[in-house]
Amino acid sequence: MDSEQNIVDRSYMRRALELAAGSRGRTSPNPMVGAVLVKDGRVVGEGFHAFAGSDHAECIAIRDATGQARGATLYVSLEPCCHHGKTPPCTDLIAGAGIARVVAACQDPNPAVDGKGCAALRAAGIPVEVGCLAEEAVRQNEAFFTAVRTGRPFVIMKIAASLDGKIATRTGESRWITGESARHHVHQLRNEVDGVLVGIGTVLRDDPLLTTRLGVEDQRDPARVVVDNLARLPLRAKVINRASMAPTYVAVSEMASPARLETLEREGVHIIRVEDSPRRISLGRLLATLGKMGLLSVMIEGGAEINASALREGVVDKVLMFLAPMLVGGTSSASAVAGDGIESFTQAVRLTDLRLERFESDILIEGYIQGHRQTP
Repeated sequence: MDSEQNIVDRSYMRRALELAAGSRGRTSPNPMVGAVLVKDGRVVGEGFHAFAGSDHAECIAIRDATGQARGATLYVSLEPCCHHGKTPPCTDLIAGAGIARVVAACQDPNPAVDGKGCAALRAAGIPVEVGCLAEEAVRQNEAFFTAVRTGRPFVIMKIAASLDGKIATRTGESRWITGESARHHVHQLRNEVDGVLVGIGTVLRDDPLLTTRLGVEDQRDPARVVVDNLARLPLRAKVINRASMAPTYVAVSEMASPARLETLEREGVHIIRVEDSPRRISLGRLLATLGKMGLLSVMIEGGAEINASALREGVVDKVLMFLAPMLVGGTSSASAVAGDGIESFTQAVRLTDLRLERFESDILIEGYIQGHRQTP
């Protein structure tokens, strides 16, 4: 049975996680972090990290406490930092404020921290406990954990299909398979991820905007990434949208025409040259480049070919499959994943930790690629 203290700790840690979630999609390349200061059974300060370069959650919570931090317990959703970056070490601030106890949900996987923050606090005489709601905290920051551990962004594959797995009719029609509620949810996801990735085939066929259209003031557009080895992107394509603050990247191979690349760059497109990809762009190399650029999360919204490539290269972490209550049929109708397929079900890509959600008449099946879910 849980002790009374454990119940209290989890309650305040849930509040810290709730605060952290307020900056979802805004902190890259940093993690989301929330902090709560509690003294004599009362919250005296709260804070969360709003964006990269801004004050950390612990600093804001201490300032919010207005002198009441001494003797308090600090609940923080990620281990406090102990190194100089754009802000001073949080461990110094915590010790200087006279905080009596620290409860951290999980360790920070960043090699610059990774247990060193907790060690610094203990060396300063402050008791530290780690592991309160650890699984929830890691899942909240799964993109950050993936980026630190793999060097590439957390990759979500989004698919909208009929019940028989078709993403288009035999004539290529693909709008709209799912209803308005499911599409609204996709725009919420775009508001949270750092980038959306499609293949040139999707652009040539559908000419998507790939922007966030929630109709609210604080929405943001993700970076648009087009996999286009020969730089065939039309200059009239909607992804070259100067009205959007988000950049458009085109990933090309060494076979792309230099003149064509210069033309695209004049239109404001950023070119990513992916080496050793003469015929097919290596998504692994491309994602590694995006990771170095600070992108923590990328959502694939492409077609059957790009889906097949991503699964074949093993770079997908989570699958979001929206199923519409319809049957399309047809051997020439595009399926969700192309390629040669498998010979045995033992070769199938399997999902774990499944979650189902309903959006009016559509159903979302969400799951992690087996072995890709981040754990404490």
